[in-house]
Amino acid sequence: MSNEADLMKLYSAQILQLTTQLSRVGRLDTPSHSAKRRAPLCGSSVTVDLLIEDGVIRDYAHDVKACALGQAAASVVAKNIVGRNTAQVVATRDALANLLAEDGPVPQAPFDGLEVLRAAKDYKNRHASIMLALDAACDAISGGSDTQGT
Repeated sequence: MSNEADLMKLYSAQILQLTTQLSRVGRLDTPSHSAKRRAPLCGSSVTVDLLIEDGVIRDYAHDVKACALGQAAASVVAKNIVGRNTAQVVATRDALANLLAEDGPVPQAPFDGLEVLRAAKDYKNRHASIMLALDAACDAISGGSDTQGT
């Protein structure tokens, strides 16, 4: 496979479009849960703030400093996370990890837009950046921490 052709496939128009649609950017004034994740290989990072009430995400904001793949994943998460329960967020994180590692099924709606990232499954060095927003959200759900990605 040609490196140039591979990169063109990886950075599809859909992925690049998602980077321009990043919403909920910034920080919440009074989050109930927060966490930061960093992908050591590329240096990408995401800080997530959540307002969780009765197990449901009521508000969400994130500070994203990531490559196009990390931004695309964060864009899909930001569009769909509010109104979801914490178990749905954890299941989505697990499904995305499985999609990337094992070419597993697409995360369930409304997070099925993450399907566009299947093109990165063969690029293991990109997985940590793609997982940042959901990993940070799950860290925040489980009590909030400043952890390093793997």
